Amino acid sequence: MGGYSYDELGAIFAMQGFAGISLFSVLLLMALGLAIIFGQMGVINMAHGEFMAAGAYTTYLISTLTETYIPAFMPYYFVFSIAAAFLVAGTLGYLAEFILIRHLYKRPLDTLLATWGLSLIMQQSYRSIFGAREVSPTLPEWLMGAYPATDMIDIPINGMFVLGLTIFTTLAVFYLMFKSSWGLRVRATTQNRVMAGAVGINTKKVDRYTFALGCGIAGMAGAAFTTIASTGPTTGTLYIVDTFMVVVFGGAASLFGTIASAFSIAQAQSILEFFISGSMAKVFTLLTLVIILMFKPEGLFASKVRR
Repeated sequence: MGGYSYDELGAIFAMQGFAGISLFSVLLLMALGLAIIFGQMGVINMAHGEFMAAGAYTTYLISTLTETYIPAFMPYYFVFSIAAAFLVAGTLGYLAEFILIRHLYKRPLDTLLATWGLSLIMQQSYRSIFGAREVSPTLPEWLMGAYPATDMIDIPINGMFVLGLTIFTTLAVFYLMFKSSWGLRVRATTQNRVMAGAVGINTKKVDRYTFALGCGIAGMAGAAFTTIASTGPTTGTLYIVDTFMVVVFGGAASLFGTIASAFSIAQAQSILEFFISGSMAKVFTLLTLVIILMFKPEGLFASKVRR
């Protein structure tokens, strides 16, 4: 094929697969937060990408401050910046739910318009604070380079770190949603809000912390994103469509569906980009998803929910 030997083709597919793993990790982190907000709460959060950007800018800010004032801390700052990104994005999400979202439950179209307006406000805020140019943090040396798996295949270290972070976060979300008392309250509120309130669950508090959790996970996705690309005021908008595709294709409120969907979409786009342009790869991927959803409109793993 195209003058490549079988060994070279295998190496190329492996490298594209590893590139797809990096995209899968960011998409899954984004989609986990959105699945909680959209799947569990029914809120169409068009500002979800901007919460990711908040996490990315937090990482950049901590990197700049560390490099300027505490350079000896540079090898360790990135781990702390992930926690800081979660806290900053989660706090912004908590405030957004308290000020705006809580007035719009059971009005999905209104949440779409309101959060779209919020996304524009956040984009302009980033532009005013950090400027219009894209920025990148200075990554610690241990995140740089690649591991030579074979003579022709190099595995990027930053991609493996992001994958590890994604696995850890996914397991934490699974435990929180399905093994903890808080997750039980969230699922009870999702299945029957009136009955959950009748048995003493503070549904408003559940909503607020659930929205904050979803936004905090998006902030972690932003921190992970800085290892593979630069961040600008409109970075979040580039991923919001893909994130919604992941959640809808996997099935709203389905953690396993979100994982399967993110992996399928990321690998399809990454491998197709070797044969055709990136934009056409996205078009073919989206067209395939539309055809599948015509026959399975509930997504890969549908979940029964009573409102």
